Amino acid sequence: MAFSVVVLAAGKGTRMKSDLPKVLHKVGGVPMVQRIINTVKSLGADDIHLVYGHGGEQLQATIKEDNLNWCLQADQLGTGHAVQQAAPHIKDQEDVLILVGDAPLIREETLSALKAVKASCDLALLTVELDDPTGMGRIVRENDNITAIVEHKDATDAQREIKEINTGMMMMSGADLKRWLGNLSNDNAQGEYYLTDVIAMAAAEGKRIQSAQPESPVEVEGVNNRLQLSNLERALQRRQANELMMNGVTLLDPARFDLRGTLHTGNDVVIDVNVIVEGNVTLGDNVTIGANCILRNCHIADNAVIEANSIIEEAQVGEACNVGPYARLRPGAVMHKQAKVGNFVEMKKTVLGEGAKANHLTYLGDAEVGPNANIGAGTITCNYDGVNKSQTRIGENAFIGSNSSLVAPVVIGDGATVGAGSVITTEVEDKALAVARGKQRNIANWPRPTKK
Repeated sequence: MAFSVVVLAAGKGTRMKSDLPKVLHKVGGVPMVQRIINTVKSLGADDIHLVYGHGGEQLQATIKEDNLNWCLQADQLGTGHAVQQAAPHIKDQEDVLILVGDAPLIREETLSALKAVKASCDLALLTVELDDPTGMGRIVRENDNITAIVEHKDATDAQREIKEINTGMMMMSGADLKRWLGNLSNDNAQGEYYLTDVIAMAAAEGKRIQSAQPESPVEVEGVNNRLQLSNLERALQRRQANELMMNGVTLLDPARFDLRGTLHTGNDVVIDVNVIVEGNVTLGDNVTIGANCILRNCHIADNAVIEANSIIEEAQVGEACNVGPYARLRPGAVMHKQAKVGNFVEMKKTVLGEGAKANHLTYLGDAEVGPNANIGAGTITCNYDGVNKSQTRIGENAFIGSNSSLVAPVVIGDGATVGAGSVITTEVEDKALAVARGKQRNIANWPRPTKK
């Protein structure tokens, strides 16, 4: 059956103490409301209606989704009023799933279970059982049918013993929802329209009301402050870490691992502590990632080793390569099979050929390095003249002595050698030796300066 989704995301989130709308705060590197949208898209929703209010311009600038229906709630007059803003776009014959925009850890499996429950009843609620439900609305049943949600302050002693509480997420037909929304009243102390009032209306009509529950209460936990945001971040990271380990990844300490994107892994991957993965990252078979590394939108092939404290961003590391420690691969860096960059080496828009080495203290920018070339310590490509970037080409089996500066555009031929400390400004032919440095003078018996 066709179904649509209404996501309630209009709240300001005053307790976040932020200029950013609450639902744009990130969990796992993704805005909370975007996580929810991603989840319902995977369910195959026909339409997604996003009810927004505070920070509307920021929301629309951040959430770039095709076919997302934006519904403005100019005045925040309660959850029922929020859903009313989407009502004109809801079809009578479809089911409608209502979600809150600040509970980002809801799982696709849980929402699928809620949909399955709705298939056999008139109104399906997502409920959860808490060890301490103090302050929460209790789910009251007659036999197996839900008949009411009783607020804590209005509950009897017996009702306060109930552990099952309402999450605010539910599913019903479009026709029922619109009828009940039209009958909502704001005759209460807050002067607001409450979505939960539709439960009593449904019960009064003799509707069958059933529930589904999440695997873990954390799925339905909302965010009202930075502490709660931090708790959900840790819960998500542990969930992701568990999934990776069940898929064969070794995390030396799953409590010290952060995934803020998508990670694809081969067999026998080992990841040390304090590694951060952002964007879309692929690790091949037998890859080892050392402690304190940052991997961002990169591909690392089979048998590669990334030593501690290295940063790899929008780069490609080939099979059996070795990187680091303390190396930085910037966007456009490509290492071919068995290449190596060592400590304090930086590469940007540079291709390092098969078996080539830059073992330490080197900058390679806008360069093409041939197979088996050796780049000595302290070498830099001078690729920027203050206005334009130019390329350096280093041939196969070339040897660049330590502390050399290669002033681009320049070509170093195959098998060529550059003497240590040289500043190279013109082409070096194949198998030639280039030495470009001041001539050494030795002055005998030279008196050192003394203090006056």
